[in-house]
Amino acid sequence: MTHLLPRILAPAFAIIAPLLIAAPGAVYHVSLAAETAMPAPVPAPAIAMHGDPALKGPFDHLPYADPAALKGGRLTIGFLGTFDSLNPFNLKAGSAAQGLNANVFETLMTRSLDEPFTLYGLIAQTIETDADRSSVTFRLDPRAHFSDGVPITSANVRFTFDLLKAKGRPQQRAAYSLVKSIETPDALTIRYDLSGINDREMPLTLALMPVLPRHKIDPSKFDDASLAIPTGSGPYVVANVQPGQRIILRRDENYWAKELPVRRGLFNFDEIDIEYFRDANSLFEAFAAGLLDFREETNPARWTNSYDFPAIRDHRIIREALPAGGPKGLEGFVFNLRRPLFDDIRLREALGLLFDFEWINANLYDGLYKRTQSFFDDSELASTGRPASAAELALLAPFPGAVRGDILDGGWRPAATDGSGADRIAPKRALALLKEAGYEIEGGRLTNKGGEALSFEIMVKDRNQERLALNYADSLARIGVSANVRLVDEVQYQRRRQKFDFDVMIGSWLASASPGNEQRSRWGSASADQEASFNLAGVKSPAVDALINALLAAKTREDFVAAVRAFDRVLLSGFYVVPLFHAADQWIAASAKLARPKTLPRYGPASGGATLDTWWRAQP
Repeated sequence: MTHLLPRILAPAFAIIAPLLIAAPGAVYHVSLAAETAMPAPVPAPAIAMHGDPALKGPFDHLPYADPAALKGGRLTIGFLGTFDSLNPFNLKAGSAAQGLNANVFETLMTRSLDEPFTLYGLIAQTIETDADRSSVTFRLDPRAHFSDGVPITSANVRFTFDLLKAKGRPQQRAAYSLVKSIETPDALTIRYDLSGINDREMPLTLALMPVLPRHKIDPSKFDDASLAIPTGSGPYVVANVQPGQRIILRRDENYWAKELPVRRGLFNFDEIDIEYFRDANSLFEAFAAGLLDFREETNPARWTNSYDFPAIRDHRIIREALPAGGPKGLEGFVFNLRRPLFDDIRLREALGLLFDFEWINANLYDGLYKRTQSFFDDSELASTGRPASAAELALLAPFPGAVRGDILDGGWRPAATDGSGADRIAPKRALALLKEAGYEIEGGRLTNKGGEALSFEIMVKDRNQERLALNYADSLARIGVSANVRLVDEVQYQRRRQKFDFDVMIGSWLASASPGNEQRSRWGSASADQEASFNLAGVKSPAVDALINALLAAKTREDFVAAVRAFDRVLLSGFYVVPLFHAADQWIAASAKLARPKTLPRYGPASGGATLDTWWRAQP
């Protein structure tokens, strides 16, 4: 249900043209005296998580970019919320300004959204790793420099690694702490020792590390929320900031990578004006009035009923439903297992049975949504509807009971109702489970053996979430459960989320075609007690940990798919989340003066990202 929460995506795009990608049949130099020796690592301009990169050799542009795109003009967009920091890398980043990653800050390598998980060179011109991926070496592009002209060297990379390992986001600290050692033999080379960690994704994780300017950052103040203008190496610089309200990005005329093939046709606007709105209705009205150029619609009722204003009728604004590529991920009401109330899996499953998707979808969302059934829905990675394979069963064998029988055989689905709003079957099933868990109805309230009423708070941050939560609370009240819905502002919401100060909230787990290290922060035991991690539920499960390790260690796509499906089954069997829903398309409306490529990315947002990286202004 990616339409309930703002999509925060920051795809980056770059490659160096003159270099050739090693073909699958490339010849390696092996000593005749040591025929069993492993092939020597070969520097390459790209790396795929599984298999080979799709772009094998010099190419002109990425498949979803238009090299003939016009450069120039201004893009004005709006985001919901506010911000109090221009540093998206520390623990205060919950309220950091959007639009800085990829536009201002760049990574060593950058992702192609046309492949499940392939990276091409950007700041790092080449990557070199062995067959076991027990080490990785990056060779930096000697042309790379920050926006102030200072060259990017291995010292900057090492500084960033050490800084984020000590003070970065929890997922960065967890991943970087696995690195055994780091070397910088010269100004353009950086080498990581990854021996013994058995994590084949780690070279790609390190390749996606941003590179920060050592000469501009005081490590002692890195933890502070700061509105100081940042320095990066990306295509834009921050030109103006109105704290909490507006940020303007301006094209860097001296951008070092503008001629690289996978920058061709991207980042086409001279200026990007990002305005913030605290109220969703105000944001929509600003767009309808022509004050904004683009909008991703997140409210299906509005999408169906509210796009009949003059600019639409006059064709000054074009509305489209574009297919969203890749797995759909999952959003849902997540239970905080740090609260003893939610220890009992029977209680969690029972509460999930009371979510009346059929009534909500018909009456609130005009039937536009599909119920989410997997953490990787609409993809080959989803386990729902598929019996576990022999490979999955082998992975699950050390953890008997970790997966329920109906989830193991693919038969489980989220509870469905008759859509009347007064369905009796789901409440009966819920009450039976709650009775097993020690609850009984007394005086219209559901109480435990100690006479304590079953009650909790659902924290929400906007009116759309509030309306959904109130409907869920009404369904819960039918069996005597008291759920108090509390609306809080964005800043308080982020602080409470980071400190896990909630009973239930709406969580969002965006999915890629190649889930990996981010799953440790979302579900791994080590992240359950790390402040600001994305393990919202507080899951501590040996089975979950083992399957995350398995998907990271998989050498083939087949082994990887088996590991992810087994992982999906274990998560579903825990009933940590009440699954909500999702749309098959991305709903967008845009000024008719804008243009976009005809070819859409296969594994990314159809819009090309939050700041329309692939679009351009076709008319003044």
